[in-house]
Amino acid sequence: MLQSLLGKNEAEELAAGLKALADPVRLRLLSLIASQRNGEACVCHLTAPVELSQPTVSHHLKLLHEAGLLGREKRGAWVYYRVVPERLESLRAALTTSGVKQPRRAKRA
Repeated sequence: MLQSLLGKNEAEELAAGLKALADPVRLRLLSLIASQRNGEACVCHLTAPVELSQPTVSHHLKLLHEAGLLGREKRGAWVYYRVVPERLESLRAALTTSGVKQPRRAKRA
């Protein structure tokens, strides 16, 4: 079964998600949130592990949220973030090469 080619909108959505993930701090934040016992964290739980200020962490979380990788819920003065597994799965699926016909390599003499 051949995987279909990405359409323009699909490619733009995939690129936005990958761009958000293409930063070591954001990858660490995503990992930290996913590893929490209840699967969520607020900025106050994330600043020390990544050794960055609250405004900087909030900026990275905002970018991950805008890319659809994190959901968020305001509780009083705090905003709690949670990984959106469906979005991660859609990125993974778009990059999967299983089922895609690979070009034949030229034979070596």
